[in-house]
Amino acid sequence: MNASESEATSTIQLPDRLPLEPTRADWLPCVLDNFDTFLADHASCEKKASGMAVNVASHYPDQPRLLAAMADLAVEEMSHFREVIKLLIERGAEPQPDTKDPYVNALQKQIRSGTEAYLLDRLLVAAVVEARGHERFGLVADAVQDPALQKFYRAITASEHRHWQLFVELADHYFPTQEVEARLAQLCAAEAEIVRQLPARAALH
Repeated sequence: MNASESEATSTIQLPDRLPLEPTRADWLPCVLDNFDTFLADHASCEKKASGMAVNVASHYPDQPRLLAAMADLAVEEMSHFREVIKLLIERGAEPQPDTKDPYVNALQKQIRSGTEAYLLDRLLVAAVVEARGHERFGLVADAVQDPALQKFYRAITASEHRHWQLFVELADHYFPTQEVEARLAQLCAAEAEIVRQLPARAALH
């Protein structure tokens, strides 16, 4: 695959603080050709994201700033889940059972043990996932023809942008900026290798 084939033709600007590689060009056609499958996966991702926020909140009840942020995020992600389910029903498609996400599972293996390292990595892995979602939802918003879907995915794209920023801001609150930047670079490099190895499919990741 040459360079022109490996990059998506997107107007979405990847975050400066998260040096992610652009999504491969073969991902978007796969999504558009199997859009109901993509929607079912999107619903699952929103539900899992809400559960992740609840899990983090439960793990750190003694951190008011983190607790409040995760409580708000859990509600917002579940609201997105509800909206995607409505879209599926309106299209006559059926929600599907949750399946393992090879992308997220591979990224989670990068999370280190140890109290401080674990918290930093949980926050930054979440930031990377949300930043990738921001980019890919933006690709979908640019490509779909249905005005209602365009509007929906532009709103979702903006939400993902806020979410990755939230996780990085939380990391900056708890850790020195230099440490945050160094770990972000490592995680983005790991994410690039994970993305290269995964086949394109009608799923967010």
